[in-house]
Amino acid sequence: MSDNESIVHIHGRPFRLFISHEEIQQKIRILAGEMARDYQGKCPLFISVLTGAFMFTSDLMKHFPLDCEIAFTRLSSYSGTESTGTISTVLGVKEELKGRHLIVVEDIVDTGNTLAKFLPQLESHGPASIAIASLLVKPKAMKHDLDIRYRGFDISNEFIVGYGLDYDGHGRNLQDIYQVTD
Repeated sequence: MSDNESIVHIHGRPFRLFISHEEIQQKIRILAGEMARDYQGKCPLFISVLTGAFMFTSDLMKHFPLDCEIAFTRLSSYSGTESTGTISTVLGVKEELKGRHLIVVEDIVDTGNTLAKFLPQLESHGPASIAIASLLVKPKAMKHDLDIRYRGFDISNEFIVGYGLDYDGHGRNLQDIYQVTD
């Protein structure tokens, strides 16, 4: 981190402050409230897509006031700052999904390739419903028509890091979100 808290350097590349921790937390409280209204009387199963969504999922769960469960899956499509276009499932969901209300929690949806491949896998198990929650969405990068019911911030197509998002494994621990500047 540089002396100027609004700039961080990761692998020699500068990133400027883009979304503050306070803004993130405020948005998460709003999303958790919307979910609580929608899932009143139900026990949804949150499916957190690792590794990037771990911080968002943790904070979302802290603000979700209803009974719920959580599961984790690990999907991958990135190398460096670019999507590879190839989706791999590294860790699958083991919980029973039939008849359950599922909320897939993503850190970011850009092309939508990952979810476009993952959602049919979930649907094949016969859940009662599937909703998508994503902290960040890149509308101009989207290649699939996805219904992202709970969306935090619509952002440009620039590469970002922090709050669970990484650049080649680094920067996930930053509490704010930073955008590449070069």
